Amino acid sequence: MEMSLHNGEERRKAMPDWLFVLWAGGTALLSYSLVYALRKPFTAAEFEGMQVAGMDYKIAVSIIQLLGYVTAKLLGIKYISELKPEGRLKFIVGSAALSEAALLAFGLLPMPYNIVALFFNGLSLGCMWGVIFSFLEGRRTTDILASIMGVSMALSSGVAKSLGLYALHDLHVSEFWMPALIGALAFPLLCFMGWMMTRFPKPTAEDIASRSERVTLDGRQRLALFRRFMPVLVLLFGANLLLTVQRDVKEDFIVCIIDVSTISSWAFAQIDSVATLVLLAIFALLSTTYNHLKVLCMLLMLSIAGMATLAVVAANYEQFHLPVTIWLFLQSLCLDMAYLSFQTIFFERFIACFKIRGNVGFFIITIDFVGYMGTLALLVFKELHASHVDWTVFYNGMSVFVGVACCLAFVGSLIYMVNASLRFRKDPDAFSLEDKTEVPVEEKKTNDNCLMAKAI
Repeated sequence: MEMSLHNGEERRKAMPDWLFVLWAGGTALLSYSLVYALRKPFTAAEFEGMQVAGMDYKIAVSIIQLLGYVTAKLLGIKYISELKPEGRLKFIVGSAALSEAALLAFGLLPMPYNIVALFFNGLSLGCMWGVIFSFLEGRRTTDILASIMGVSMALSSGVAKSLGLYALHDLHVSEFWMPALIGALAFPLLCFMGWMMTRFPKPTAEDIASRSERVTLDGRQRLALFRRFMPVLVLLFGANLLLTVQRDVKEDFIVCIIDVSTISSWAFAQIDSVATLVLLAIFALLSTTYNHLKVLCMLLMLSIAGMATLAVVAANYEQFHLPVTIWLFLQSLCLDMAYLSFQTIFFERFIACFKIRGNVGFFIITIDFVGYMGTLALLVFKELHASHVDWTVFYNGMSVFVGVACCLAFVGSLIYMVNASLRFRKDPDAFSLEDKTEVPVEEKKTNDNCLMAKAI
């Protein structure tokens, strides 16, 4: 075992950082893009005029898939925090196989019973982000690696919708079989990418010294971590709930919010590609800064700017008369600026800043669970209490509320970060997750004697 670790470290030292970034970052980006290809193509379909149990069919499909996704996130809070490296590839292959089987069942089963298949599609893919990210964390180059992987969300969303529209309009595939067709292309590639990630060298001693060692967290440690940083985590989890809801509504119902017949099938891919390049450039610049607190503050300020822009554009939607392509670009850039910060760099730097013994997977899977619960609640509310409200009006009204609320949460988080950093410098032990309970003198002597006896 020691020889294997030694060889892995030697391989990493022999490989230039730029080459490792291209290899690892590119593999992670493609891997999560393929996850999107298994999960999101159905959003390109409108299922116009279809209903199930008096509910709009597309909303019902989205709710069922989200139920599976949220269930996976809940289970993942424990599973991802404790997942050992040797189990990652099995998880990726098994999850990809189950998701494609669910898409095949969606095409095979008659309507409306086929919607149940998408529960298993969501269930199988809910933990994939955390598993893929675990290959990248705890390295000196994690910022740029996470940024490359993170922008796959912005890029892949548009590509998945464009592929879906192409299959529907140009290949004339039915709305029920289109997701399975795209998933069949993605499945073998994702399995291969999973194997490729197992070939990544392990973090070196230099990586560990720079970012702190990443370890699994049991239930007691997860609770202690949340309690230690509860004020800022409550603010950030709340803001991420709103961000996830806003982003999911945009991703799943954009064909209802705007008239897609006025733009080409590939417009989503083109717009999201430009937004992706802008975000990647920003995150790459931040990765050159080694002061963890400075990066945390800059990410929060960029998120504040993005959310403020989102609110202003929504509040003045009628007055601005923005072209559809410009409006779509601003939506993607502003939302993903904040959302991807917390899915990639933020908690990686947060762990390093306060020398937390843990892993990023715990934070990401938790904010995802909270966020998708919010999406689920909103979809149910929209269908039951606001089905008469036009999607464009509904989306813009929500944008104003989300933009303002997130700005306030991020300002509060910024103040906390600065104050907590000052306290950490004075007393690092104040942020330790270890039990500080005083041990009675007599008990301490007994423990010491036992240790001495064992040593002898």
